[in-house]
Amino acid sequence: MRNNNIFILFILAVLVSLASCEKKNTTIPKIDLLTLPAITGRNLTTVYTDSGKIQMELTAPLMESYTNANPAYTEFRKGIKVLFYQGHDKPVASVVSAYAKYTDNNSLWELQDSVVAINEAGEKLETDLLYWDQKKNLIYTDRFVKITTADQIIQGYGLESDTRLAKRKIKNLSAIIYIDGNQ
Repeated sequence: MRNNNIFILFILAVLVSLASCEKKNTTIPKIDLLTLPAITGRNLTTVYTDSGKIQMELTAPLMESYTNANPAYTEFRKGIKVLFYQGHDKPVASVVSAYAKYTDNNSLWELQDSVVAINEAGEKLETDLLYWDQKKNLIYTDRFVKITTADQIIQGYGLESDTRLAKRKIKNLSAIIYIDGNQ
């Protein structure tokens, strides 16, 4: 008899809880899985080596790889920092930007927002947009550029150069400022 009372109390509790529940019509939004990144990495560091020697080190707070997109690309929405070692023990060059995107099919990097590149000679390139075509070993932009060397500051719009900034051409030169004051 006691078991029957417990069973009846249990049934009553379930009925009361069901009666107090409201039916909610919630719709879960449809997510297109193909638009989501296939790979996501946080606080990552990637080291590229050749014959056991460090060539390049890439660090990024966030990496998202979209392999289902056409063309496939990898996005670094929180920026990147790349150190170029080229077999040396310490970095010889670097590039940083607040945003980066790499398109796989044409090996093209797009660096945006506060782009700063420093080459082996210590020359600094600053711009808001820079493209790096790895296949052609070419960097270029149509935006304002500022190059600071040991003895001058060069400013203009548009740049085309090899990746070492050794053979550079500023398309619309606007100023050359000599730092030593002799010229």
